[in-house]
Amino acid sequence: MLSLTITDEPFDSSGALSVLNAATDELNRRYGSVEDDMATRLDQLGPPRGAFLVARSNGHLAGGVGVRAISDPQLLLGEVKRLWVRPDLRRSGVAALLMGAIEERARELGYRQLYLETGPAQPEALAFYPKHGWTQVADFPADAFTHPIASRFTKIL
Repeated sequence: MLSLTITDEPFDSSGALSVLNAATDELNRRYGSVEDDMATRLDQLGPPRGAFLVARSNGHLAGGVGVRAISDPQLLLGEVKRLWVRPDLRRSGVAALLMGAIEERARELGYRQLYLETGPAQPEALAFYPKHGWTQVADFPADAFTHPIASRFTKIL
């Protein structure tokens, strides 16, 4: 049985950075060199409007996910970033637990709606999000960055 703890950690903690680096490495392997503003904006995954959650199984890194503010602050919109689960733990429920935890954390931060994006080289993610209450949408809010080939999803909190 999987023993899992999920904690809110600073975006620059060793656990959070390990997850972020592993997620970026995987994206680079799947898509080639990924151009993303997240590398230069890690601080957006910290207070006051962001958070990063790290999951551990029996004390060992299992995965993580973050949330940050996007668009006009008055709209209370957040973006989920860098959901990543260690490959040997995939399909064990870790991603679902992380997403539930980040949605709850986003509510605590005052967000009313979340967005996320994933791409064609991530078929497991494209199948995962709709099964967990996310609705595919054509676009992000007008002033929010999005990748041209991404599939975009949203969820009302």
